[in-house]
Amino acid sequence: MAGKLKVVVLYDRWEPEDDSSGTNGKAPLVRTLDKKEFEEEVVDALTKLGHEPTLHQLDGSLKSLHALPKLDCDIIFNLSESFAGNDTADYNIAAYLELVGKSFTGTGSHGLMLAQDKSVAKKIFAFHGISTPVFARSFRGRLAFSDELHFPVIVKPMREDGSIGIEFNAVVSSIKELMERIDWLHANFDSPVLIEEYVEGREMYVGVLGNENPTALPVVELDLSKLPEGTPRIAGAEVKWGKGTAAYRDTKSAVAEGLPEETVAALQQTAVAVFQALELRDYGRVDMRLQADGKIHVIEANPNPWLSSKAEFAMAARKAGRTYSRLVEEIVELAMARA
Repeated sequence: MAGKLKVVVLYDRWEPEDDSSGTNGKAPLVRTLDKKEFEEEVVDALTKLGHEPTLHQLDGSLKSLHALPKLDCDIIFNLSESFAGNDTADYNIAAYLELVGKSFTGTGSHGLMLAQDKSVAKKIFAFHGISTPVFARSFRGRLAFSDELHFPVIVKPMREDGSIGIEFNAVVSSIKELMERIDWLHANFDSPVLIEEYVEGREMYVGVLGNENPTALPVVELDLSKLPEGTPRIAGAEVKWGKGTAAYRDTKSAVAEGLPEETVAALQQTAVAVFQALELRDYGRVDMRLQADGKIHVIEANPNPWLSSKAEFAMAARKAGRTYSRLVEEIVELAMARA
């Protein structure tokens, strides 16, 4: 990359309101953040690469948002995932950056919106011949769309990410459980509900890096085999955010071992097809289920996935021979090519 760049690392952090009471029973598990956050890791990497990074926090105030057009920089490294705790606002932030003419890393507002609306994304997958579990979409009693579903099914908010709203009791096997779960989601999330057939299989993640000719990274598996007996094998909120629980402690991600070459190739080709179908940019991660017979079902796509050096995306990049700093540099280079 030529020359030193001024890079603003944009991230979101806000003071959550105290709502320990929850609504309609137990409150949902939410994202928790470690003391050293990955935006600092990105700043460290950019500094090592010879650039001039600064941090800008979206704290949920309009002041922090309105400051964006005035930032003096060559590019914004967009790590924002929400605004004022609203996890569905990531595409609004990208749209604002586009509106004010700021170049930024990662997927644009269009791709973020397509990926976030899981029912629309699944219809796009179907159009492109990409296998995904059959599903229905419902909101406050109205069935907006439905395939022919068979129990068990998994019930989740349609527009949340990070497994928010997907806990172990999201997998249901009866109409009674289904209605109770829909009622809980409507009480806790102002979002339509996605009901999809539960696919038994291994949880596989494939990162994709690039634009015109995107490259699939090595396959990473989230090992769910050590979950407590009787627990559905899903990457629920307990697995991702339930610190101190057996579910959190006993589930680990690692580069997948022992997969047949043709299975690896099929997973990687599927991930690239999803990345392109949803018009993602720069970097993304595709979550899939691999059944015992080798059939692959796409669960969802994650534009701008978590970029911690310990996360699955960086893990896969390391396996492919990229240091963390090189990964950060490559993402900046991909975005600068559009600037």
